[in-house]
Amino acid sequence: MLKGALIGCGFFARNQMHGWAGIDGVRITALCDRDEARRAETAARFGVRRHYADAAEMLAAEDLDFVDIATTVAAHRPLVEMAAAAGLHAICQKPFAETMTDARAMVAAFDRTGKVLMVHENFRWQSPVRAAIEEVRAGAVGRPFFGRVSFRSGYDVFSGQPYLATDPRFIIQDLGIHILDIARALFGDVANLSATTRRINPRIRGEDVATILLEHAGGATSVVDCSYATRRQPETFPQTLLEIDGDAGTLRLEAGYRLVIQKNGTEETRDVSPPLLSWAERPWHNIQESVQTIQQHFVDCLRDGVQPETSGHDNLKTLELVEAAYRSAAEGARIDLRAG
Repeated sequence: MLKGALIGCGFFARNQMHGWAGIDGVRITALCDRDEARRAETAARFGVRRHYADAAEMLAAEDLDFVDIATTVAAHRPLVEMAAAAGLHAICQKPFAETMTDARAMVAAFDRTGKVLMVHENFRWQSPVRAAIEEVRAGAVGRPFFGRVSFRSGYDVFSGQPYLATDPRFIIQDLGIHILDIARALFGDVANLSATTRRINPRIRGEDVATILLEHAGGATSVVDCSYATRRQPETFPQTLLEIDGDAGTLRLEAGYRLVIQKNGTEETRDVSPPLLSWAERPWHNIQESVQTIQQHFVDCLRDGVQPETSGHDNLKTLELVEAAYRSAAEGARIDLRAG
């Protein structure tokens, strides 16, 4: 039995607790949050007897195998380094770090321990997106040369996460990081990047629209476009839509979780709708299912002694794209990622 602790009992943590409950051979035995009411509510809901206000106190007192860090980004570096010092495996929410310096230090701390550090980059683990990734990797459309990874919505994300409206960085840091990560999963690492941003909603501080052009090292070009200012019906939140052209065919992940592959004059259409887990609710069920899937991947990696697909090292490359996108938008420049 793997024993874990959750640090952070905020908006998204309930999904993580449900996810852990659905994985065999894993038990969350302790919780930590500085907010007493939030901590107590989560503990009561999920039957966790031991909970703490201080993470260091919890790590010193508990016999654990791993920690799940579900706090906001400012707390990530000290908590990750604390987990490394305690000799624990860790899974950490995105965005992984506030700066590349912090991110590299966190990865280095775990490199010294030999323990597993995984970033909770769950969008590439959504079952509809995963179906597309697996088809592309299996050569369903040949060698991709163009792609579009799109998330456009008018959904009110601020009601559940009001802090998103106060951050000077919004859509690239919060959502675009997922969409950029999907582009990397589909087309590989990025050589060059150009980005533009806009703020349409006057009641928020950060950008709510971003368009990013990626030139991938393998030769493909992709467009990542994100919007929380798009008013359309039907509302597609929280679906990521895909268009991929390869030298042997095309793939589309359309609204309504419809996967279409055209090749050699034929067309195959599949319903890749995510399952509605017993604890999930629409329209969040797509994201909620991916939480349990990525946590299962983490557990499998611990048991098999291998690195996760979204390891700390891998996520450095996704986080680098976020930083490069903000720099490109601010400077009106094309950023060469190969410059180091």
